[in-house]
Parts: sequence; C-alpha cells; structure tokens
Amino acid sequence: MTSSSFSRRGDIASFLAMDVMREANQLQQTGQNICHLEVGQPSTKAPQVVLDAARYAIDSELIGYSDALGLDDLRQALSAYYHSTYKVDVAPERFVITTGSSAGFILAFLACLDAGQKVAVTAPGYPAYTNIIQSLDLTPVTIALGQENNWTLTTDDLRDAEKTHGAIDALLIASPANPTGTMISKQALAELSLDCTHAGRWFFSDEIYHGLTYAQEATSALQVGDHNRLIVMNSFSKYFSMTGWRIGWMIVPPQMVRVVERLQQNLFISAPTLSQYAACAALTQSAQDELQKHVGLYRHNRDKLIACLQDKGLTDIAPADGAFYLYADLHSLSPSLESETFCAQLLKEAQLAITPGMDFDRNSGARFVRFSYARAANEIDLAVDRLNVFLGRIRLS
Repeated sequence: MTSSSFSRRGDIASFLAMDVMREANQLQQTGQNICHLEVGQPSTKAPQVVLDAARYAIDSELIGYSDALGLDDLRQALSAYYHSTYKVDVAPERFVITTGSSAGFILAFLACLDAGQKVAVTAPGYPAYTNIIQSLDLTPVTIALGQENNWTLTTDDLRDAEKTHGAIDALLIASPANPTGTMISKQALAELSLDCTHAGRWFFSDEIYHGLTYAQEATSALQVGDHNRLIVMNSFSKYFSMTGWRIGWMIVPPQMVRVVERLQQNLFISAPTLSQYAACAALTQSAQDELQKHVGLYRHNRDKLIACLQDKGLTDIAPADGAFYLYADLHSLSPSLESETFCAQLLKEAQLAITPGMDFDRNSGARFVRFSYARAANEIDLAVDRLNVFLGRIRLS
C-alpha cells in the first residue's frame, strides 16, 4: 500500500520531541546514560494520596465506564478547586472530564468549528495544536512571536493577522506557554478575551501549566473574560505529575455541554475511570502540599540551567516565567548553528536529549532549541556538567 492510499488527514508533521525521546530511549537500551531534557514530563511521581486513591479504587470499585461528562465527584471537586484557586464560581455541570487535554482539543474544535474555519495559533507554540487543527480539516493561522513582543500575543498581532488572512474564527493561546514558558499579563489576557467577544470569535485558553509559575500566579481566562465563547483546557499531566494517567478537563459554556457530551459519548465514551478516581485525590490539600515541593524543585533546576547556558554564551532565552522549559536562541552562541544538527550532536556526543526548535516553529525554529527542566536535581546537575563540556568545545571551535 502506498502513502497516497491513506487519508491526507494523517499527512501532518511528526512530533519531534517524541521522535527525539524514541531515539534517546533506544540509545539508553544499549547501556548509554541519557539525560532526558527533551519531553515535558515531570520526573516526580503523582502525589502519594493519588497513588493511594488509585489502589483503593482498584480494590473497591468496578472501574467501568463513567458518565461521558465524567464522575460527579471529580466535577464537583474541580468546581471547588476553581473557587479556592481563582476565586471564580464555575458550576460543576460545566466541567467535562477528558482523556488528557489532547482529547479536549478534539472535542472543542469539533463542537465549535466547521471544516475550513480558521484558528489562530502562535509560533513558537505546541506542535500538536497545528497538527490537530489540520487533521480536522480546519485552517491554522500562525502568528509569529519573538523578542520584539516579549514572546506574547497582543490584540494588534491578532488584527494584523486578520488583515492578511481574513476573519479568524477562533483563537488558541497558552499561558504559561510551551516552549517559551512566558506568561500573558492579566490585562493582555482581558484585552484578547474582549477582542474575541466583539469579533464573535471562539477563545480557547490552554491552562495546562497553571500552578507551575515562579514569580506571579497565572490568570485564568475565566477571571477576565466572557464565558459564553470561552473554552478553558487543562490537565492533570503537568502540575499534578500525572502524564501517563491521561486525564484532563475542559470548561465549556452551559449551552455547549450537551454538544460536547454527544461527541464524547461517540468518540471516547468516557475518560479513564481509574484515573478519574485518582484525580479526585489530586485536588486535596495533602496533594497540593506535595506538589508545591515539585515547583520548588523546578525553580531550582531552571535557575541552574539558565546560569549554565548564559555562562557558555547562550544568552538569548525567552522569559521563563512558568511551565518547565527554556527556549534558547543558538545564534547568540554562533550564527552558524542549526537546531536539528545541534540536538543530534548533543545526543550523540554528550548523551543529552533536547528538542529542536523546528518542532515549535516551522519558519524560524531552526535557530532555537528547547530544554525541559522537569527532572530530578541530580539529572539536571549531570546535564549541566555535560553542557559545560559540549558548549565549551563549540566556543573554542
């Protein structure tokens, strides 16, 4: 069977971070000691109360399907979490429990948009955004970000994009962002939300890195925007250290709940029930106390990695206000460096895996690389040692 026999929906770019991880894992299986800074996956386990809740559920519950919208206990717990964390009241009925945020994006796009409609995304940005949009026969409109706008989107950027591409039907943003770690201010978020309201545009706010901030708390779009055309996406993967549990949630307008429920029933039936029981425990104070220690670890890792890179000449790094990434411009070290070659050499010569910037920006990413510092402190120490040697050789060459 030839590639032309398959649907064009599958003709999307690969997820380079996952490709790098696969190659790094293959090298590790040969006995090499690989430092994994390529994937945004915490090295920490889920909180102990989460593990205990999962074990209890296995022993005491059927673990069958849940309702398509999710367990009532989890939806109520999330409603209480938003009241305590963001000081906003969101009815439990508006929460939809999803198989990670990835399934949530599919549900949101299918519920809100028809084939051919335009979704604005930023570059650099999470590659799956564009790939999911394209696979659903939607049209991504990419808006370039950089140092000149502090790596954050403004309403002026959005209007300039409409002058070029015509009316945009939806906007998708993340704050803190992947791969930069930058955050949108509360005022800028409010301005984007208001602009979407006035334009009749859907506003998708990816808040998966909330909780992982190092100076000021992240603002939820729920705190500043019109809820009638707002979809908030989140997940237990990052802050809650539950990537492999594949459990997330979305918050939708009341009039959209039944639409998403029908889609969920037919596409996914329900999110994993065992993970839903465990997620209830993730929202307890005991879990929060443990998770805050993780944030302290990431802050330590961030500061140590930034100091290493800047000392060796990689000085142009996007403001790492949140998440657990550094997005660095290789040209601050040498204008001849190219990210995919750099990453391949770093893996081969220093046994250190990072992600080339082309994963996040197909136009300008060739000069950038992303480091994930969501690792144990000793692994970051080892990575810094290897970077010092590797980058030192580059500066001397």
